[in-house]
Amino acid sequence: MASGKALSAQCSACHGKNGLSKDPEAPNLAGLSALYIEKSLVDYQKGARHDRRMSIIAKGLTKPQIKDLASWYAAFEVSVKVPEI
Repeated sequence: MASGKALSAQCSACHGKNGLSKDPEAPNLAGLSALYIEKSLVDYQKGARHDRRMSIIAKGLTKPQIKDLASWYAAFEVSVKVPEI
């Protein structure tokens, strides 16, 4: 998991520190399932998903790096508060 944490430094510019984005174009990564993150990154690599930044970044990642990043962000515990109506 230490490798995923180190790799996440390159993600923080868009996805925020600890995967909590302040960029309206970049989603939060903290707490997402590892399977979803892995699939998304592979889809960017293969061209099944397109984003001007992610398509370039994902191409430089190895499969082990993708797994490490996915494990890192999936390890975050996120809580939600149901809005009062």
